[in-house]
Amino acid sequence: MNQEKVKALQALKTSKGQIEGIIKMIEEGRYCVDISNQIFAAQALLKKANMLILKQHMNHCVMDAVKQDSGEEKIDEIIELLSKIIDK
Repeated sequence: MNQEKVKALQALKTSKGQIEGIIKMIEEGRYCVDISNQIFAAQALLKKANMLILKQHMNHCVMDAVKQDSGEEKIDEIIELLSKIIDK
């Protein structure tokens, strides 16, 4: 497994723990601002994981496709993903 995937997996596992903690906070009736801050932290980790996965995809799948003159479809996939990020 390459370095980007390892880092993405680590971020996802950490965010999983945060989400479990957020659920517990809600169940315990904790302060809403504290809960919201934890949600922001989990979202940041998910964004980080997504960027690492996309970086890995571009460095491997897209590069290989471009070398084989079939990169247009892969580039279109990236553009579609980036539009989802920008539209949010």
